[in-house]
Amino acid sequence: MIYFQGCTAREKLTRISKSTQELLDQAGVEYTVLDDEECCGSVLLRTGFTEDAREAMQKTYDKLQGERVVVSCAGCYRTFREDYPLMVGKVDVIHISQLLEELLSEGKLQLDREEVKVTYHDPCHLGRHLEEYESPRRVLERRGELVEMDKNREEARCCGSGGGVKSAYPELSQSMAERRVEEARKTGAELLVTCCPFCVLNLESVGKIKVRDLVEFLLGEEGS
Repeated sequence: MIYFQGCTAREKLTRISKSTQELLDQAGVEYTVLDDEECCGSVLLRTGFTEDAREAMQKTYDKLQGERVVVSCAGCYRTFREDYPLMVGKVDVIHISQLLEELLSEGKLQLDREEVKVTYHDPCHLGRHLEEYESPRRVLERRGELVEMDKNREEARCCGSGGGVKSAYPELSQSMAERRVEEARKTGAELLVTCCPFCVLNLESVGKIKVRDLVEFLLGEEGS
């Protein structure tokens, strides 16, 4: 298995990559991390740079071909699952939330439950685009108490970070994050958890609630 970190967890939020690897190590999963990992091509593709995206995708595909791949990023997951088969070739990919659910159900990973109220934000690429709503929630509930925002699952609001929005329209991106954080605060949760580094990066920039990736939460890294 290859753990594909993705650009954000590899370069900006390295704590997510480290936490993911710690959990995989605890579960006894044999995996490798690419020393020369490059972009999956998602942002290039979503922003209209199709040929640049295809070139990046081909380079990455050549390194992943024939391997099972686990990803931290919801954008990477969608790109590998939906776009690669159409543009370069099929990738055997699984999102970290799905793999963690497998490991927990097989008894390969053990979690201590905490008395902590947590709300969950559905990343667009994982939720609405690929209809994966339940694996992250089932994993989260093994550790804490889930309290839902009014807008959840297919009706969840976007965090404002994906698809190049944060780069092209930073003010819009920030206002979307602020609105989502306010929804999270209304639940009374102590922590806002999601499972996409893009979402973590944008939501925690608001600063009004603690935001953690699912893997960080499972390790008890609720932060201060």
